[in-house]
Amino acid sequence: MTKEAKKLELAQAKLLARKTQLEAELTELYHQKVNDGQVQDLGDQISSSTSETLRSSLQDSDVEEYNRLIKALEMVQNGSYGVCEDCGMEISTKRLESYPDASRCISCQEIYEESQTA
Repeated sequence: MTKEAKKLELAQAKLLARKTQLEAELTELYHQKVNDGQVQDLGDQISSSTSETLRSSLQDSDVEEYNRLIKALEMVQNGSYGVCEDCGMEISTKRLESYPDASRCISCQEIYEESQTA
């Protein structure tokens, strides 16, 4: 197995492990949400409302990450993993080690983030 194939296999394993972890977290958040619908007194309702807001925020974040992981796994399958979706250049190994679901090189990611805050 070549060095590149080993890197790709390792990245795929990391992506799959994180995907499994997120699926468990999202399932737990769903069950907590269902159980919160059974709250009775006012104190519990207030606590439940605060918890629901936090869970909703966590769920949104988890869903976004989950979608990035699915996209990265598809890129592994079609041979485009590690290639920036914006400029077509190779994403650095260090970046992919830190962010296995990265779809942009650092330069394009910075430009993307600036455009999102403007």
